[in-house]
Order: sequence, then C-alpha cells, then structure tokens
Amino acid sequence: MGNGFITEWDMIIRLGLGLLAGAIMGFERSARRQVAGLRTHILISMGATLLMLLSIWIPQQFYELKNGDPGRIAAQVVSGIGFLGAGAIIRLGHNVRGLTTAASLWFVAAVGLAVGAGMYVAAGVGEAAGLFTLLVLGKLEKKIFPSERLKLLEIIYKNFTPEIDEAMDIIKAAKISIQSVNMEQGTKNKGTRLRLLVGIPSSADIVLISQNLRAIKGVAKIMIKEKY
Repeated sequence: MGNGFITEWDMIIRLGLGLLAGAIMGFERSARRQVAGLRTHILISMGATLLMLLSIWIPQQFYELKNGDPGRIAAQVVSGIGFLGAGAIIRLGHNVRGLTTAASLWFVAAVGLAVGAGMYVAAGVGEAAGLFTLLVLGKLEKKIFPSERLKLLEIIYKNFTPEIDEAMDIIKAAKISIQSVNMEQGTKNKGTRLRLLVGIPSSADIVLISQNLRAIKGVAKIMIKEKY
C-alpha cells in the first residue's frame, strides 16, 4: 500500500468498511422509517467504494497510458448520486420531506469514495460527524425549532364587524404562527369570515384550540384544514 498499488486484500478490507459505513447511516434512517434505509445506504456506500477502487485500479493496471485519471469515475459518482437522492424527496402540499435522507445518501457516497481511496481517518471522522448530525443535532433542532403544520384556519362570525382580539390571543397563546390574514364580510350585513394561514406546532392540541375558539361570543363556526 505504501507504493500506491492496491492488492486484493486492500479491496476486500475497503469494501467491508464501505459496507459498515453504509450500514451505520442506513440503520439510523431505517429507525426513522425513511424511504431510503439500511439496504439503500449500504448499496450506495459499497458502490461508491467499488467505483473508487476501480478508479485506482485502472491506471494501476494500464500504467502505460499517460492520460489515466483516478478521479474521473469518482467525479461521476458525486453528480450521479443526486438523481437517486431526488427520489427520496417527497412534496406534501407546502411541506417537503426527505431532504435529510437525500443528503445522507449523498454523504454516505462521499464516505464510500473516501474509504475506497484509503482515506480511513477522513472517512471515520466524516462518518462520526454525520451520525452526530443525524442523532444529536436532529433532536436539538426539534427543541429549538419545533416543526409546524401549515393549515388554513377559518373563523366565521355572526356579526358584520366582529372583535377578533380574543381569537388572536388564543392563537398566540397556543404558539401558532400567523402567515397571512384575510377578512371577508358577508353581503347584507350577514356575518364575517376570517381566514388565517397559520403554522401549527406538531405538539399543539388542535381539538382544544378549536373548542376555545368556538367558545368565543359571536363565533358561528370554526374550520381547520390543510393548505395545499
């Protein structure tokens, strides 16, 4: 290995490490029931490792060729893995899911390339940092920036000129963020419809919020629905 040439044993060891790297990242994704899990990450990591080995092996075997480039095949992995990662991204209305999984696929391919090139320290540190990001920083991120569900909240008042301060106080107390507000007054002084595009925290009790809003004097109806 010191002369830059790789042997069959080097290849076996690196493929085994590539499998391990993919398994560690994939197990975390499978535990979260993501579309790309254990097997997908293993195959991507081992595939990247194998392609890196091939990139090294070809110039090693055909050393008489002066234009051999060990990084040429590996470079295609970086761009090619993006197409596979795009398949892990799902759009649900205004929400997008799967970005972290897509990034982990791209990341584990990079780890596989590093293992295939014999950069064991860089690959190990990268793997540890990636796992720390998924496990530790993921929980910290949820505490600091709790996830929200985008909803359309409609409050129908019986009055033509309702007081909305009480409703706004209930919404703010529930830590609901307001994206936009629209008020439509009915014809012939018959009621008012208040539409709010809101971000409701995942931990919020929507049933309790609806009950509190319905209890407001002058409110005829409450509707909370998905906003697409």
